[in-house]
Amino acid sequence: MSISGRELIRVMDDYASPKYAWAKDRIGLQVGNPDAEVKGILVTLDVTEAVVDEAIQKGANWIVAHHAVIFHPLTHLRTDLPAGRLMAKLMKHDLQVFIAHTNLDATEGGVNDVLAEKLQLEETRVLVTEGTEKLKKLVVFVPMDHHEKVLQAMGEAGAGWIGNYSHCTFNVQGIGTFLPQEGSNPFIGKQGELEKVEEIRLETIITERNQHQVVRAMLQAHPYEEVAYDIYPLDLNGAEWGYGKIGRLKQSMTLKELAEKVKRVYRISGLRMVGDPNKLVEKVAILGGSGARYFMDAKRKGADVYITGDIDFHTAQDALAAGMCLIDPGHHVEHLVVERICQVLKEKWGEKVPVYASQIDTNPFSFV
Repeated sequence: MSISGRELIRVMDDYASPKYAWAKDRIGLQVGNPDAEVKGILVTLDVTEAVVDEAIQKGANWIVAHHAVIFHPLTHLRTDLPAGRLMAKLMKHDLQVFIAHTNLDATEGGVNDVLAEKLQLEETRVLVTEGTEKLKKLVVFVPMDHHEKVLQAMGEAGAGWIGNYSHCTFNVQGIGTFLPQEGSNPFIGKQGELEKVEEIRLETIITERNQHQVVRAMLQAHPYEEVAYDIYPLDLNGAEWGYGKIGRLKQSMTLKELAEKVKRVYRISGLRMVGDPNKLVEKVAILGGSGARYFMDAKRKGADVYITGDIDFHTAQDALAAGMCLIDPGHHVEHLVVERICQVLKEKWGEKVPVYASQIDTNPFSFV
Protein backbone atom coordinates (compact mmCIF):
# COMPACT_ATOMS: atom_id res chain seq x y z
CA MET A 1 0.00 0.00 0.00
CA SER A 2 1.45 3.34 -1.06
CA ILE A 3 1.41 6.31 1.32
CA SER A 4 0.64 9.77 -0.06
CA GLY A 5 2.35 12.94 1.01
CA ARG A 6 -0.93 14.26 2.33
CA GLU A 7 -1.14 11.29 4.69
CA LEU A 8 2.38 12.04 5.98
CA ILE A 9 1.42 15.69 6.46
CA ARG A 10 -1.73 14.65 8.33
CA VAL A 11 0.24 12.38 10.67
CA MET A 12 2.77 15.13 11.40
CA ASP A 13 0.01 17.69 11.97
CA ASP A 14 -1.72 15.29 14.38
CA TYR A 15 1.56 14.93 16.26
CA ALA A 16 2.57 18.61 16.20
CA SER A 17 -0.56 20.66 15.54
CA PRO A 18 0.05 23.79 13.44
CA LYS A 19 -2.07 25.73 15.95
CA TYR A 20 0.89 25.60 18.36
CA ALA A 21 3.20 27.45 15.97
CA TRP A 22 4.07 31.11 16.29
CA ALA A 23 2.01 33.27 13.95
CA LYS A 24 4.80 34.01 11.47
CA ASP A 25 6.67 30.73 11.75
CA ARG A 26 7.57 28.90 8.56
CA ILE A 27 6.08 25.45 8.95
CA GLY A 28 4.44 22.83 6.77
CA LEU A 29 5.38 21.76 3.24
CA GLN A 30 8.04 24.17 1.98
CA VAL A 31 9.33 22.34 -1.07
CA GLY A 32 7.66 19.81 -3.37
CA ASN A 33 4.26 18.33 -4.07
CA PRO A 34 1.87 17.27 -1.28
CA ASP A 35 0.53 14.49 -3.51
CA ALA A 36 3.97 12.93 -4.04
CA GLU A 37 4.05 9.28 -2.99
CA VAL A 38 6.18 8.70 0.11
CA LYS A 39 8.97 6.29 -0.89
CA GLY A 40 11.19 7.03 2.09
CA ILE A 41 11.46 9.63 4.87
CA LEU A 42 14.64 11.22 6.20
CA VAL A 43 14.19 13.02 9.54
CA THR A 44 16.67 15.76 10.38
CA LEU A 45 17.14 18.92 12.43
CA ASP A 46 18.36 21.00 9.48
CA VAL A 47 18.25 20.73 5.70
CA THR A 48 21.79 21.18 4.39
CA GLU A 49 23.32 20.06 1.13
CA ALA A 50 24.94 17.13 2.94
CA VAL A 51 21.53 16.11 4.32
CA VAL A 52 20.03 16.30 0.84
CA ASP A 53 22.83 14.07 -0.46
CA GLU A 54 22.06 11.63 2.36
CA ALA A 55 18.37 11.55 1.39
CA ILE A 56 19.29 10.87 -2.24
CA GLN A 57 21.69 8.08 -1.21
CA LYS A 58 19.03 6.42 0.97
CA GLY A 59 16.27 6.76 -1.61
CA ALA A 60 14.15 9.00 0.66
CA ASN A 61 12.05 11.46 -1.31
CA TRP A 62 10.58 13.21 1.76
CA ILE A 63 12.61 15.16 4.32
CA VAL A 64 10.99 16.04 7.66
CA ALA A 65 12.98 18.77 9.41
CA HIS A 66 12.71 21.01 12.46
CA HIS A 67 14.38 24.12 11.07
CA ALA A 68 12.93 25.77 7.97
CA VAL A 69 14.79 25.48 4.69
CA ILE A 70 13.11 28.76 3.63
CA PHE A 71 12.84 31.22 6.49
CA HIS A 72 13.49 34.65 4.99
CA PRO A 73 11.79 35.62 1.70
CA LEU A 74 13.88 34.59 -1.30
CA THR A 75 15.05 37.43 -3.54
CA HIS A 76 16.72 35.16 -6.07
CA LEU A 77 17.55 31.52 -6.83
CA ARG A 78 21.14 31.73 -8.00
CA THR A 79 22.62 28.27 -8.30
CA ASP A 80 26.14 29.65 -7.88
CA LEU A 81 25.22 30.53 -4.26
CA PRO A 82 24.53 28.05 -1.40
CA ALA A 83 20.77 28.66 -0.97
CA GLY A 84 20.03 28.49 -4.68
CA ARG A 85 22.24 25.44 -5.12
CA LEU A 86 20.38 23.67 -2.30
CA MET A 87 16.98 24.48 -3.83
CA ALA A 88 18.11 23.34 -7.25
CA LYS A 89 19.26 19.98 -5.87
CA LEU A 90 15.96 19.47 -4.02
CA MET A 91 13.95 20.20 -7.15
CA LYS A 92 16.20 18.19 -9.48
CA HIS A 93 15.82 15.07 -7.34
CA ASP A 94 12.10 15.59 -6.67
CA LEU A 95 12.52 15.88 -2.90
CA GLN A 96 9.75 17.21 -0.66
CA VAL A 97 10.61 19.15 2.50
CA PHE A 98 8.16 19.36 5.42
CA ILE A 99 8.87 21.56 8.47
CA ALA A 100 7.61 21.26 12.06
CA HIS A 101 9.22 24.04 14.11
CA THR A 102 7.64 25.95 17.02
CA ASN A 103 4.63 23.62 16.85
CA LEU A 104 7.07 20.76 17.52
CA ASP A 105 8.54 22.76 20.42
CA ALA A 106 5.13 23.14 22.07
CA THR A 107 3.47 19.81 21.36
CA GLU A 108 3.21 17.01 23.89
CA GLY A 109 6.06 14.59 23.18
CA GLY A 110 7.94 17.25 21.22
CA VAL A 111 11.33 18.92 21.60
CA ASN A 112 11.01 20.09 25.20
CA ASP A 113 9.43 16.91 26.49
CA VAL A 114 12.29 14.92 24.94
CA LEU A 115 14.90 17.19 26.55
CA ALA A 116 13.15 16.95 29.94
CA GLU A 117 12.89 13.15 29.67
CA LYS A 118 16.61 12.87 28.94
CA LEU A 119 17.29 14.59 32.27
CA GLN A 120 14.61 12.43 33.97
CA LEU A 121 12.77 15.48 35.26
CA GLU A 122 9.71 14.75 37.39
CA GLU A 123 6.47 16.70 37.98
CA THR A 124 7.00 18.60 34.73
CA ARG A 125 4.75 21.40 33.55
CA VAL A 126 4.84 24.09 30.90
CA LEU A 127 7.38 26.87 31.44
CA VAL A 128 5.93 29.60 29.19
CA THR A 129 2.17 29.16 28.90
CA GLU A 130 0.56 30.24 25.63
CA GLY A 131 -2.92 28.84 26.22
CA THR A 132 -5.03 25.94 27.41
CA GLU A 133 -6.54 23.11 25.41
CA LYS A 134 -10.19 23.62 24.49
CA LEU A 135 -12.31 20.64 25.50
CA LYS A 136 -15.31 19.24 23.64
CA LYS A 137 -17.88 16.48 24.12
CA LEU A 138 -18.24 13.91 21.35
CA VAL A 139 -21.47 11.90 21.23
CA VAL A 140 -21.97 9.05 18.78
CA PHE A 141 -24.74 6.47 18.38
CA VAL A 142 -23.48 2.93 17.83
CA PRO A 143 -25.26 -0.43 17.27
CA MET A 144 -24.69 -2.63 20.30
CA ASP A 145 -22.55 -5.27 18.59
CA HIS A 146 -20.04 -2.59 17.43
CA HIS A 147 -19.98 -0.57 20.65
CA GLU A 148 -16.75 -2.02 22.05
CA LYS A 149 -14.91 -1.65 18.73
CA VAL A 150 -15.84 2.01 18.36
CA LEU A 151 -15.10 2.77 22.02
CA GLN A 152 -11.62 1.24 21.78
CA ALA A 153 -10.84 2.99 18.50
CA MET A 154 -11.76 6.38 19.95
CA GLY A 155 -9.78 5.73 23.13
CA GLU A 156 -6.69 4.70 21.20
CA ALA A 157 -6.99 7.88 19.14
CA GLY A 158 -6.81 9.99 22.32
CA ALA A 159 -10.44 10.43 23.41
CA GLY A 160 -11.60 10.12 27.01
CA TRP A 161 -8.65 11.53 28.95
CA ILE A 162 -9.52 12.99 32.35
CA GLY A 163 -6.43 13.56 34.47
CA ASN A 164 -4.49 10.29 34.58
CA TYR A 165 -7.46 8.25 33.35
CA SER A 166 -7.98 7.29 29.71
CA HIS A 167 -10.97 5.79 27.83
CA CYS A 168 -13.45 7.70 30.04
CA THR A 169 -16.93 7.39 28.50
CA PHE A 170 -20.60 7.36 29.44
CA ASN A 171 -22.96 4.93 27.70
CA VAL A 172 -26.77 4.82 27.53
CA GLN A 173 -28.83 2.21 25.69
CA GLY A 174 -31.77 3.25 23.52
CA ILE A 175 -33.59 2.77 20.22
CA GLY A 176 -32.38 4.44 17.03
CA THR A 177 -34.61 4.79 13.95
CA PHE A 178 -33.82 5.46 10.31
CA LEU A 179 -35.43 4.93 6.92
CA PRO A 180 -32.93 4.14 4.12
CA GLN A 181 -33.77 6.10 0.97
CA GLU A 182 -33.05 5.35 -2.68
CA GLY A 183 -29.31 5.27 -3.38
CA SER A 184 -28.39 4.22 0.16
CA ASN A 185 -26.48 1.07 1.07
CA PRO A 186 -27.58 0.40 4.67
CA PHE A 187 -25.51 -1.79 6.99
CA ILE A 188 -28.79 -2.71 8.74
CA GLY A 189 -32.26 -2.69 7.17
CA LYS A 190 -33.63 -2.23 3.67
CA GLN A 191 -34.41 0.70 1.42
CA GLY A 192 -37.86 2.10 1.97
CA GLU A 193 -38.45 0.36 5.32
CA LEU A 194 -38.32 2.10 8.70
CA GLU A 195 -35.70 0.39 10.83
CA LYS A 196 -35.49 0.32 14.63
CA VAL A 197 -32.13 -0.67 16.13
CA GLU A 198 -30.88 -1.09 19.67
CA GLU A 199 -28.05 1.41 19.91
CA ILE A 200 -25.78 2.86 22.55
CA ARG A 201 -25.24 6.59 22.97
CA LEU A 202 -21.50 6.81 23.64
CA GLU A 203 -20.22 10.08 25.13
CA THR A 204 -16.60 11.02 25.67
CA ILE A 205 -14.37 14.05 26.08
CA ILE A 206 -11.93 15.19 23.39
CA THR A 207 -9.59 18.13 22.88
CA GLU A 208 -9.61 20.56 20.01
CA ARG A 209 -6.16 19.23 19.15
CA ASN A 210 -7.18 15.57 18.78
CA GLN A 211 -10.71 16.14 17.46
CA HIS A 212 -9.92 15.25 13.85
CA GLN A 213 -7.99 12.07 14.63
CA VAL A 214 -10.65 10.85 17.10
CA VAL A 215 -13.50 11.49 14.65
CA ARG A 216 -11.51 9.80 11.90
CA ALA A 217 -10.91 6.73 14.09
CA MET A 218 -14.58 6.65 15.11
CA LEU A 219 -15.79 6.78 11.51
CA GLN A 220 -13.40 4.03 10.45
CA ALA A 221 -14.58 1.72 13.25
CA HIS A 222 -18.30 2.50 12.86
CA PRO A 223 -20.30 0.16 10.61
CA TYR A 224 -22.90 2.65 9.38
CA GLU A 225 -22.79 4.27 5.95
CA GLU A 226 -23.93 7.56 7.54
CA VAL A 227 -22.84 7.99 11.15
CA ALA A 228 -24.91 10.09 13.55
CA TYR A 229 -22.67 12.04 15.93
CA ASP A 230 -22.53 15.41 17.67
CA ILE A 231 -19.68 17.59 18.96
CA TYR A 232 -20.37 20.15 21.69
CA PRO A 233 -18.00 22.86 22.95
CA LEU A 234 -17.44 22.73 26.71
CA ASP A 235 -16.93 25.66 29.06
CA LEU A 236 -13.94 23.87 30.59
CA ASN A 237 -10.20 24.31 30.17
CA GLY A 238 -7.92 21.42 29.44
CA ALA A 239 -4.17 21.14 29.93
CA GLU A 240 -1.88 24.13 29.49
CA TRP A 241 0.27 24.29 26.38
CA GLY A 242 3.25 26.45 25.58
CA TYR A 243 7.02 26.41 25.36
CA GLY A 244 9.63 24.84 27.60
CA LYS A 245 9.30 22.61 30.64
CA ILE A 246 10.01 22.96 34.33
CA GLY A 247 10.36 20.06 36.72
CA ARG A 248 12.46 18.49 39.45
CA LEU A 249 15.51 16.27 39.34
CA LYS A 250 15.13 12.92 41.08
CA GLN A 251 17.70 14.18 43.57
CA SER A 252 19.49 17.48 43.99
CA MET A 253 23.03 17.86 42.68
CA THR A 254 25.56 20.61 42.19
CA LEU A 255 25.36 22.86 39.16
CA LYS A 256 28.62 21.34 37.96
CA GLU A 257 27.23 17.80 38.31
CA LEU A 258 24.12 18.78 36.37
CA ALA A 259 26.25 20.33 33.64
CA GLU A 260 28.18 17.08 33.31
CA LYS A 261 24.91 15.15 33.13
CA VAL A 262 23.62 17.49 30.43
CA LYS A 263 26.78 16.85 28.39
CA ARG A 264 26.34 13.11 28.76
CA VAL A 265 22.61 12.71 28.04
CA TYR A 266 22.51 15.34 25.30
CA ARG A 267 25.59 13.81 23.69
CA ILE A 268 27.62 17.02 23.44
CA SER A 269 31.31 17.67 24.01
CA GLY A 270 31.00 21.04 25.72
CA LEU A 271 28.66 23.70 27.06
CA ARG A 272 28.63 27.09 28.81
CA MET A 273 27.61 27.56 32.44
CA VAL A 274 26.67 30.59 34.55
CA GLY A 275 26.66 30.43 38.35
CA ASP A 276 28.46 28.84 41.29
CA PRO A 277 29.53 25.32 40.21
CA ASN A 278 29.00 24.07 43.79
CA LYS A 279 25.47 25.43 44.20
CA LEU A 280 22.89 22.69 44.83
CA VAL A 281 20.12 22.67 42.24
CA GLU A 282 16.92 20.64 42.10
CA LYS A 283 14.26 22.53 40.15
CA VAL A 284 15.19 22.77 36.48
CA ALA A 285 13.66 24.77 33.65
CA ILE A 286 14.48 23.94 30.05
CA LEU A 287 13.67 25.39 26.66
CA GLY A 288 15.22 23.91 23.54
CA GLY A 289 16.69 26.17 20.89
CA SER A 290 17.09 29.88 21.54
CA GLY A 291 15.31 30.74 24.80
CA ALA A 292 17.50 33.28 26.59
CA ARG A 293 14.66 35.83 26.76
CA TYR A 294 12.67 33.56 29.08
CA PHE A 295 15.16 33.26 31.96
CA MET A 296 12.97 35.44 34.20
CA ASP A 297 10.01 33.13 33.54
CA ALA A 298 12.18 30.32 34.87
CA LYS A 299 13.10 32.35 37.93
CA ARG A 300 9.50 33.38 38.66
CA LYS A 301 8.48 29.72 38.62
CA GLY A 302 11.15 28.85 41.14
CA ALA A 303 13.78 27.21 38.93
CA ASP A 304 17.27 26.89 40.37
CA VAL A 305 18.79 26.58 36.91
CA TYR A 306 17.65 27.34 33.37
CA ILE A 307 18.89 25.30 30.42
CA THR A 308 18.62 26.86 26.96
CA GLY A 309 20.70 27.78 23.93
CA ASP A 310 22.12 30.94 22.38
CA ILE A 311 22.55 32.85 25.66
CA ASP A 312 24.14 36.25 25.00
CA PHE A 313 26.65 38.04 27.22
CA HIS A 314 24.28 40.61 28.72
CA THR A 315 21.54 38.05 29.46
CA ALA A 316 24.14 35.95 31.27
CA GLN A 317 25.14 38.98 33.34
CA ASP A 318 21.51 39.79 34.19
CA ALA A 319 20.77 36.19 35.17
CA LEU A 320 23.85 36.02 37.39
CA ALA A 321 22.82 39.26 39.11
CA ALA A 322 19.32 37.85 39.64
CA GLY A 323 20.72 34.69 41.24
CA MET A 324 19.73 32.41 38.36
CA CYS A 325 22.10 29.67 37.21
CA LEU A 326 22.27 28.99 33.47
CA ILE A 327 23.44 26.11 31.31
CA ASP A 328 23.82 26.67 27.56
CA PRO A 329 24.25 23.34 25.74
CA GLY A 330 23.77 25.03 22.38
CA HIS A 331 20.86 25.30 19.97
CA HIS A 332 21.69 22.02 18.29
CA VAL A 333 20.53 19.78 21.18
CA GLU A 334 17.12 19.98 19.54
CA HIS A 335 18.43 17.20 17.27
CA LEU A 336 17.41 14.76 20.02
CA VAL A 337 13.81 15.08 18.85
CA VAL A 338 14.73 13.38 15.56
CA GLU A 339 14.54 9.97 17.27
CA ARG A 340 11.05 10.77 18.60
CA ILE A 341 9.75 11.82 15.18
CA CYS A 342 11.10 8.59 13.69
CA GLN A 343 9.31 6.66 16.44
CA VAL A 344 5.99 8.41 15.71
CA LEU A 345 6.23 7.65 11.98
CA LYS A 346 7.33 4.04 12.47
CA GLU A 347 4.51 3.39 14.93
CA LYS A 348 2.09 4.67 12.31
CA TRP A 349 3.31 2.69 9.31
CA GLY A 350 5.68 -0.01 10.55
CA GLU A 351 7.60 -1.41 7.59
CA LYS A 352 5.34 0.13 4.92
CA VAL A 353 7.73 3.01 4.33
CA PRO A 354 11.40 3.33 5.38
CA VAL A 355 12.11 6.04 7.94
CA TYR A 356 15.69 7.16 8.53
CA ALA A 357 17.23 9.37 11.22
CA SER A 358 19.80 11.60 9.57
CA GLN A 359 23.39 10.82 10.54
CA ILE A 360 24.69 14.20 9.36
CA ASP A 361 25.91 16.49 12.14
CA THR A 362 24.56 19.91 11.19
CA ASN A 363 25.94 21.68 14.28
CA PRO A 364 28.14 24.53 13.02
CA PHE A 365 29.98 24.74 16.37
CA SER A 366 32.69 22.52 17.82
CA PHE A 367 34.78 22.73 20.97
CA VAL A 368 38.59 22.84 20.98
